[in-house]
Amino acid sequence: MKAMILTFVIVLLASVAPAAGQDLASAEKRARELVSMINLGDRSRFEDYVKNNFEGQFRDLPMEQHLRFYSSVYDSSRGYDVTGVRSLEGDLITLNVKSKLTGEPGGIAVRIEDKEPYRITGIGLRAALPEQDPKKMSDAEIAREMEAFMKKLSDADVFSGTVLLAKDGKPVYKGAFGVANRDFDVPNKFDTKFNLGSMNKMFTSIAIAKLIEQGKVSLEDPLSKFLPDFPDAESAKKIQVKHLLSHTAGLGGYFSERWDQRSRGSIRTVDDMIALAKEDESLRFEPGTNWRYSNTGMLVLGKIIEVSSGENYFDFVRKNVLEPAGMENTGCFELDKVNKNLAVGYEKEFTDSGVEFRNNIFAHVMRGGPQGGCYSTAEDLLKFSTALQAGKIVGKDLVDQFTTAKPELSSPNYGFGFQAPPDGSRFGHGGGFLGISANMDVFRGTGWTAIVLSNYGGAGQTVGSKMARIVASQTAQ
Repeated sequence: MKAMILTFVIVLLASVAPAAGQDLASAEKRARELVSMINLGDRSRFEDYVKNNFEGQFRDLPMEQHLRFYSSVYDSSRGYDVTGVRSLEGDLITLNVKSKLTGEPGGIAVRIEDKEPYRITGIGLRAALPEQDPKKMSDAEIAREMEAFMKKLSDADVFSGTVLLAKDGKPVYKGAFGVANRDFDVPNKFDTKFNLGSMNKMFTSIAIAKLIEQGKVSLEDPLSKFLPDFPDAESAKKIQVKHLLSHTAGLGGYFSERWDQRSRGSIRTVDDMIALAKEDESLRFEPGTNWRYSNTGMLVLGKIIEVSSGENYFDFVRKNVLEPAGMENTGCFELDKVNKNLAVGYEKEFTDSGVEFRNNIFAHVMRGGPQGGCYSTAEDLLKFSTALQAGKIVGKDLVDQFTTAKPELSSPNYGFGFQAPPDGSRFGHGGGFLGISANMDVFRGTGWTAIVLSNYGGAGQTVGSKMARIVASQTAQ
């Protein structure tokens, strides 16, 4: 579970209290030493390095987590060239680096003890800094740069999936790489359907917006109006629709141990999902006072759609979101039926003898729902972006409201079903799971949309970052 382990390591890095200060020479020496160790790509030597050079609390994490992080970083970069020191803040040093595989910039942050032997207490990856003097490119130059970049990733078997970078609704670059089914060596094509993970939370959100437009739901409606006893009667009165949309309702994650033990085939409808979620739900905090990403919250919105519309979730979304956008290749497919042109998801497992692939067929849901797990193509998602911005699904005022962060609800980086940074420069959503890595960014007011869909876990992140840097260079003043 690459993305989860990477996140865990970075969170640990951020959570350790910083020391009073660090000697730049000592910190830089230790950080460069770590990069040199990454560049070896040798798991056994890194295991020894962890034992001898990591501080106790960090060192004593399960060794497999350290090795997984190490192997995934090496696999996606093939090592790094250090280009300088970005910053030294307390005991945290960040080096600017370039990937040996693609030449793309990034950063490696290393937290170090403030006294000898300066053992490592945390590590993490950082995004590249904005370019100081970005070069504007023609559409043809962008396409050539993206093709060269994608070919490096594909040839190294780091990426499998489809990529689309568009301006004003028209592709500037698009491509398909890798395989949709490794058992039969079936290649990905541009119309291959990929699992979206959490991306289709956007569809659930816009379905709610449609119901608001129809006067059947309001943002202030209590959950009790639709589900009087979820998760219990008292909590249902406190939770409002706006809390569910912004992940501030205090609900949990849905994918619990109980879910993991259930037969996937028995969970197909929103009612099936709600019944399972209710067994493990209680409020984690008072609605509107904190933020916690919640699959359960989005699932509950799916039930609100059913109660208020009188239709099942899947039919309502198809008629009111997908069809108005012209999305003919998108849906929450039941995976034990015949569904043409679906990519199988794969997760890399790193061993001392090399990389092995494991599919996600038995790890994921039988059918996606309001919280995620449906399928689409890059082309259909571009249609969604275009229709949304044009007000063809719901009015533009509602689109602006839903795609803007909600700090007043303790949600500074998330709107109503859309990821949205505080500066309002873009909106969209990502999706990740074993064998799933998807993302769409709509760069507000610029005409640019960037979409990546991958059937390799974690593989879309580098591609999304690359497209974001290109857009930044094209829109810089």
